[in-house]
Amino acid sequence: MAETVALIDYGAGNLHSVENALRAVGADVLVTDDPREVARAGRIVLPGVGAFGACASGLRAVSGMEQALIRTVWEDGVPFLGICVGMQLLFDTSEEPYRAGDEAGLGWMDGRIAALRPSPGVKVPHMGWNTVQPTQGNSSVEPGEAYFLHGYAADPANENDVAAVTDHGGRVVAAVSHRNILGVQFHPEKSQRYGLDLLSRFLRWNP
Repeated sequence: MAETVALIDYGAGNLHSVENALRAVGADVLVTDDPREVARAGRIVLPGVGAFGACASGLRAVSGMEQALIRTVWEDGVPFLGICVGMQLLFDTSEEPYRAGDEAGLGWMDGRIAALRPSPGVKVPHMGWNTVQPTQGNSSVEPGEAYFLHGYAADPANENDVAAVTDHGGRVVAAVSHRNILGVQFHPEKSQRYGLDLLSRFLRWNP
């Protein structure tokens, strides 16, 4: 029997498209806002669309969810994938403006989320297809072209957490990895075959 993949519903993700993409590669997906279901899942996916602070606040508004994630992912080592803002929430904080007190992320990786800076010929937000170039031997991230849509990006304190980069007026972190935790700034569900292949590898990933 396939492992259940818990796709977390906290009001801040492109759930329908991510669910369809996971099902397309054979995942047994459960869309849930129930921390008990998350604790029983074999793999966990945290999507995220919108402002960092709004997503952080929305996640914490689901009673018991942050605690379930800490216990299941951080302590028990269940494979985890964060997508877009779901990846950004892995870090300590973001400089994206929001209500005071809602800037804190999960803090599973040291670092912050910083604004992309426009420059001649470089538009912000970073939107469209761009190259993903792996920087380490993480078997879940391969070279290719993925779809990006973001105005903020990870600035990890530990270079070993950087799994892949892209270029948008300079180096931009495209993926991060730490132990059993994988995060991608791009949208696998919008990245056609490249994205489906990444999700398929995530289902087989044994960190």
